[in-house]
Amino acid sequence: MTRILICATLLSMLSGCQPTRETEPVSPNIIIILTDDQGYQDVGCYGSPDILTPHLDRMAEQGIRLTSYYAAQAVCSASRTSLLTGCYPNRLGMHGALMPDNTRGLDPSEETLAELLKARGYATAHYGKWHLGDHPDFLPTKQGFDEYFGILYSNDMWPLHPQQGPVFDFDVLELIEQESVIDTLTDQSNLTRQLTERATDFISRHADTPFFLYLAHPQPHVPLFASETFRGQSDRGLYGDVIMEIDWSVGEIQAALEQAGIADNTIVIYTSDNGPWLSYGEHAGSADPFREGKGTAWEGGHREPFLMTWPGRLPEARVIDAPVMSIDILPTIVSLTNAQPPTLPIDGKDVWEVLVDSADIHPQEAYYFYYHRNELHGVRAGDWKLYFPHRYRTLNGRPGGTGGLPANYDYIPLEELELYNLRTDPSEVQNVASLHPDIVQTMCLLADSMRVELGDELTGIEGRGNRPAGHRPNTH
Repeated sequence: MTRILICATLLSMLSGCQPTRETEPVSPNIIIILTDDQGYQDVGCYGSPDILTPHLDRMAEQGIRLTSYYAAQAVCSASRTSLLTGCYPNRLGMHGALMPDNTRGLDPSEETLAELLKARGYATAHYGKWHLGDHPDFLPTKQGFDEYFGILYSNDMWPLHPQQGPVFDFDVLELIEQESVIDTLTDQSNLTRQLTERATDFISRHADTPFFLYLAHPQPHVPLFASETFRGQSDRGLYGDVIMEIDWSVGEIQAALEQAGIADNTIVIYTSDNGPWLSYGEHAGSADPFREGKGTAWEGGHREPFLMTWPGRLPEARVIDAPVMSIDILPTIVSLTNAQPPTLPIDGKDVWEVLVDSADIHPQEAYYFYYHRNELHGVRAGDWKLYFPHRYRTLNGRPGGTGGLPANYDYIPLEELELYNLRTDPSEVQNVASLHPDIVQTMCLLADSMRVELGDELTGIEGRGNRPAGHRPNTH
């Protein structure tokens, strides 16, 4: 069987009916709510047994719920790069989690979703965690956002986090407004509320004009913080309290839209940047039923909750299992808002027909899972996911840490190709590579094609399509 025929067979699994797409010009408001290190199962409608999330469950009832949505990379800065640019982060030289005062950041020549929508006449705001560079040229206000309020990196990158200790040469977590430090945080308990209040105020101020709001909560990344109102309210300890407060935040956004009378003209997306940091045990989320978590290419590292509402345009209470990745969000929104697409090549595709469950052929041939600097660890096409030999971290069945402290990972090699049918084996228990050599061959060919484009350090291939990250001299 030829590669083309096999790929067609794989992709034919993503089938459905095909209603007509509306084509009249629209300018819907766009809201993206992003959490940090949240597990797939940490929402009621995704099966959480002990965390109440009525507002997120309401989103699922009023819109669509994706069950095979992927963050492009299982770590903070890289994942956020893909969401805002439509590119695999390694294409742009972005990988890992940037540390404070890093000389690297998202290059200003890259066009973010905020820049594309701003050119279309949208007001733009980002509240929360940025993590794409903390030098002046990399700040949100230089990347298309009219307003910014939040922290420039992860909330654990300060000395009061028990794991970190005094390894950083600053004393507190800085709270930034626009491009200036306005406060320092020794206690983050009210940060979720502050960010939510900023977001709802922005909605009320821009009810009469199209807007893009990017609300990126630093929680539930460790160290965990919940306000006094929510502490002790869940059956899941502090972690559950944090998720309940984020759910409250979603409810405040919903209420603000309804009060402003613009809910029907607003697209709201809720998702997370990567899977749970499992080594933190009781302070980490759950990726059940998937394997492993943050920092790995296994399903638990990349597969995330994804809820999306647009009253009257998206179906209600629809569950969609077709794979979609964060790289697809930008081109889909660009198409829906009639914005101009980026000038430079991107990797994402417009997946609107998938979101309305009308695509019998998925626009993406496959999805690719990179990690570390530029290592290709896996590829998914249709129901199949193939892993290449690489080294990964695992607790090997041990419980994670307690009291906000992590347990140690083991680092073990994956020595042979492993193939899983995610439809029948979502937990990736049974390696069936030896039973399907034709599928393995086809997916290896897909990987070879991407290696030519984006490279692969594991095989020593340098990609022809990579662009450098932004670089600035160290200021300290």
